[in-house]
Amino acid sequence: MKKKMIPCIYLQDNKAVTGFGQRNLFGDGEVLPLASFYGENGADALLVFDFSTDDQSHEKAIAMIKNICLYAGIPVYAAGNIKRLEDVKKLLYAGCEKVVLNLSRSENEKLLREASGRFGKDRIWVSTLSAPDVLLASEVIREKAEGILCLDDDETLLSTVSSLQETSGLSVILLTDEQESYRLISLLTMQNLSGLSGSFISQKETDITAFKKRCQEQGLSVCLYESDIRWEDLKLNSDGMIPVVVQDNRTDQVLMVAYMNQEAFETTLRTGRMTYYSRSRQTLWKKGETSGHVQHVRSLTLDCDNDTILARVSQVGPACHTGSYSCFFKNILEKPSRDANPLRVFQHVYDVIVDRKENPREGSYTNYLFDKGIDKILKKVGEECTEIVIAAKNPDAEEIKYEIADFLYHAMVLMVEKGVTWEDITDELARRE
Repeated sequence: MKKKMIPCIYLQDNKAVTGFGQRNLFGDGEVLPLASFYGENGADALLVFDFSTDDQSHEKAIAMIKNICLYAGIPVYAAGNIKRLEDVKKLLYAGCEKVVLNLSRSENEKLLREASGRFGKDRIWVSTLSAPDVLLASEVIREKAEGILCLDDDETLLSTVSSLQETSGLSVILLTDEQESYRLISLLTMQNLSGLSGSFISQKETDITAFKKRCQEQGLSVCLYESDIRWEDLKLNSDGMIPVVVQDNRTDQVLMVAYMNQEAFETTLRTGRMTYYSRSRQTLWKKGETSGHVQHVRSLTLDCDNDTILARVSQVGPACHTGSYSCFFKNILEKPSRDANPLRVFQHVYDVIVDRKENPREGSYTNYLFDKGIDKILKKVGEECTEIVIAAKNPDAEEIKYEIADFLYHAMVLMVEKGVTWEDITDELARRE
């Protein structure tokens, strides 16, 4: 089991604050640069506590957490002010990997059952300060939670959680105010502890990667991203650099081509963010440093001649400085052909529907649906669902293809009406893998 290092962001009024006690600003209080900093500096995940006290500020916090998920580029665990199944749903839909329910709220035992049943045990954690709380809810935790976040390094609490972990396989993360690195390493040697959070890991002065290396030297298994191929084994061009073809990890679209020198290569490996060497400016170029349009590394692959890298990335915003999503948009030659890529077909139809909404055409059926409004659109979606059921009873598979196509079209009209994109849908499906 690899030990995870998980810094915290304590969120109040959409500012980062110092923690549970005296809530002063953490640094300058800016949240997204902080999330990006952790993502670039060795963190394995990010724990975000929402300190909001009312529904309005809670909704603003969820919107901020959605942006944190984009900027951090690492899994996000959400905790704090989660009282309803709707809160769990909104946080998961915002992009959170896990939602952490406070075990000290007796009502959350029921919510734990509901959330686990609705969204899956692997998405739901519990947090606790108290060994008695763990003992009282041990059965439901064992059955319905994936892990426990311990908010104290109290020996009784850790012993109780460890006993539960041994019989259930739960993951256990410890959040602690301990500052001494040697004592933290000692805590991590506990077999049942799967990760560490708290003030030491969250300090911007802490070199998380260096701390991981110290853990590794002590025989602990940690996540350190290192290249399987040395820089010296790459075939460089006359400038001592290697070209990098950058591809969208979701759609396979080629986004751009850039170059790396050794420093850019090693920075990319260390931070998990695509970093290049700008030949025009003669300097290191961390993609998105000024625009915010960062590229999170998903994989780096070397070609057969060792002279070109293929980088698959999660792209935030457009990749091109012109504002285009891809740098490749100037058509030179295109032969008529039917695009067989499902994602591109769906996106093309979606884009046509968006265009009809923004630029209505007389006689357009799509504009007829938009003019009639949401009730008409929903009625058609329901009718097409029924047509699929009827077609499925027919032995001829052709009919069901037509009905599913009709349903998907009307579903896309609904998506456009409600402002939902295919990226939103595919992101949600990807999280369910």
